[in-house]
Amino acid sequence: MPTKDEWLRTQAMVITRPVAVELARLNLHPNTLTLIGFALNVVAAVIVGLGRVRLGAVMMLVASSTDALDGMLARLTSQQSRFGAFLDSVLDRLSEGAVLIGLLAWYLGHQMMVGAYLVPVFLLGSVMVSYTRARAEGVGYECKVGLLTRPVRVVLLGFGMLTGWLTPVLAVLVALTWYTVGQRMLHVYRASRRQP
Repeated sequence: MPTKDEWLRTQAMVITRPVAVELARLNLHPNTLTLIGFALNVVAAVIVGLGRVRLGAVMMLVASSTDALDGMLARLTSQQSRFGAFLDSVLDRLSEGAVLIGLLAWYLGHQMMVGAYLVPVFLLGSVMVSYTRARAEGVGYECKVGLLTRPVRVVLLGFGMLTGWLTPVLAVLVALTWYTVGQRMLHVYRASRRQP
């Protein structure tokens, strides 16, 4: 049974495949596209930190779309590699962290302390969602379960930034992110109990 992320990627192929075909014609390497996406997320973080939250949200959503494109491009051009997968995962974490640091700077600059407290709790939760999966796989358990994976986090965060409901959306993201960490820990615990 496909995971939520796999289902989303399948639905997005209507858009991502034609774009990836055009990028392949330009001889763009998938790792280059991954680096471009990271650079655009850093730009988005700076824009947000300077107070242009809605513009930063648009930039973040555009930058994050490369996350679906680089994998498609790698498959189309037969350039899939373990290093590419590693680079993609590392830069995903850094991209998310950069945007959240930009938000933290904006909150602190406007003395909005509730949001300023929510951002690091959300950032740590986001890292832990990824870490629990990576560590589970490192000890031999598949761990793709969970409510709030990165694509969903990015979309919800973008929604909050665009609508001006950022602090309430961040509160929801904090709760659901840590819930996802708990889901993954429980999943691995149950998987370990099924083994002799």
